[in-house]
Amino acid sequence: MNTPSYIATLVRPMGKQSSERKAWSVGINTTWIPFFTACNLQGVTFIPAEALGCPMRLGYGKDGSVRFGNNGKPVIRVAPELAGSIRLVRENFIAGLQNYASQIAKDNAEAYASLVAHNQAKGLPIAEKQNADLAKALEAHAAAELAETEPVRELVPV
Repeated sequence: MNTPSYIATLVRPMGKQSSERKAWSVGINTTWIPFFTACNLQGVTFIPAEALGCPMRLGYGKDGSVRFGNNGKPVIRVAPELAGSIRLVRENFIAGLQNYASQIAKDNAEAYASLVAHNQAKGLPIAEKQNADLAKALEAHAAAELAETEPVRELVPV
């Protein structure tokens, strides 16, 4: 089976990342808004113009007041209609990745299983070292907590 070009494109570096607001780690203004505007134009989606025109919304509390996060900044959310469409794209994207991997594993079962075993063998020393490091760190952490919580007792003569 030949690898489809859209799959090959997914695993190539594409350049510098932007610092714009993102949904599902994808830029809202540079990717989602143009994508869904094009989808609306083609009749594939029917996202309201308000959601595309003002994709970021203030978060409000139950009492109707603007919500603030622990950092003191107002809570900003993606418009619900846009967020729902992004979630659908993500779910379909994941299903496509799983289907592709499943088809490759089915078409070339022996080589796929061999590569999985090879990858796991190469990763085993890293996993073992991390497990040992974590065990040491947990012991040290527990000892430090015990030292902090245990009261100092003085011996009193009887």
